[in-house]
Amino acid sequence: MLKVLIPTLAMFPIVWLSPKKWLWPTSLLHSFTIALISLSWLKYHGETGWTSLNQFMATDPLSTPLLVLTCWLLPLMILASQGHLKHEPLNRQRLYITLLISLQTFLILAFSATELIMFYVMFEATLIPTLILITRWGNQAERLNAGTYFLFYTLAGSLPLLVALLLLQNSVGSLSIMTAPLLDLPLLDLYSHKMWWAGCLIAFLVKMPLYGAHLWLPKAHVEAPVAGSMILAAILLKLGGYGIIRMLPLLEPLTKELSYPFILLALWGIIMTGSICLRQTDLKSLIAYSSVSHMGLVVGGILTQTPWGLSGAIILMVAHGLTSSALFCLANTNYERTHSRVMVLARGLQTVLPLMTLWWLFMSLANMALPPLPNLMGELMIIVSLFNWAPWTLIITGVGIVITAGYSLYMYQMTQLGQLPPHITAMDPSHTREHLLIILHATPLILLILKPELVWGWTS
Repeated sequence: MLKVLIPTLAMFPIVWLSPKKWLWPTSLLHSFTIALISLSWLKYHGETGWTSLNQFMATDPLSTPLLVLTCWLLPLMILASQGHLKHEPLNRQRLYITLLISLQTFLILAFSATELIMFYVMFEATLIPTLILITRWGNQAERLNAGTYFLFYTLAGSLPLLVALLLLQNSVGSLSIMTAPLLDLPLLDLYSHKMWWAGCLIAFLVKMPLYGAHLWLPKAHVEAPVAGSMILAAILLKLGGYGIIRMLPLLEPLTKELSYPFILLALWGIIMTGSICLRQTDLKSLIAYSSVSHMGLVVGGILTQTPWGLSGAIILMVAHGLTSSALFCLANTNYERTHSRVMVLARGLQTVLPLMTLWWLFMSLANMALPPLPNLMGELMIIVSLFNWAPWTLIITGVGIVITAGYSLYMYQMTQLGQLPPHITAMDPSHTREHLLIILHATPLILLILKPELVWGWTS
């Protein structure tokens, strides 16, 4: 664990002591080295499933893919942010990169925590850098409103979780994740126990976000700078799914009955947010709502509590993390050239940036789960496990997939095809940096086709 954590902490002095000319190259190189080192976690050894153990941290087949995704995303965020930060004062650039590194540190500690209270503290700590990113580096005046929504939705969901964990500590005496499946909690059909069950899960369902508690997400995404959108879509939403999977062993046998309304909300959310996507004019808002739709599938898959459902959820979380992050990068390349997120004002870009159109096509197809990408594999496993839970869910998931295909192609068609608007006269050509950025998103997606058992979780 420390082979990644110590170099990540060492990036703080590097960022503040590097000369101006070398600030971005050194931070990029250092973070990319950390990302490559983190790949060594994918080699599982232990028969218990837990590897890289120390007193406070460990990795297992559930946390490893998310840890590697966290480390992989930092160099990509640094690459993506260079364009819009180059005119800022040097100290602000340093502070921006410092916030990204602190986010990575908190996320590594959250995903590898073996103790639920440590996980809770790190889960909350990720709020602070994200909030500063949104409210300081956002583009519009509404960013303060978005930051308030983000903070209060997440905190209102998290406080019951803290109370629930303290109650658990009081009654059992241990909050270790490793021994959680062995605890025999006397959960009864009492209102107090049901409230405790809700307290344990609602924080994560708000973070996912479940349809109904999702209003903070489009606001936060639309106002955040590109790195804020990337980390939010790729990893912070996955903290919710990870937390639910970690808590479920403690909540037996209540989940079987109590999960019904949440699965229904998640499935209804797939259709509703998909329909909202079909009517969007704002590019970043469309990608944000598509995240809510995909996370609805993940919530449904996890709450069925079947091996296929859990595996599909982990696969879809990783695949969606790479896909949506790449889509936000592409939206940002458009925004940096046209200074507008409205799709009608920036259409027909195929004639100006032909190579970017290839990346748009690939990522739109990945977003609608084209075979043989891992997105499809995750969705199919979740759909099958939901079908096993209740056959009528096939209607909702089927309609949801059709709508997803519709808005993905609509997004591609609106941004790339058709006539170039007359007001676009001069436009920067695409940079090598931007192509490299999308290649680094697409490569893991394509390689996961060849070895999907890396992200299967416990069933591999």
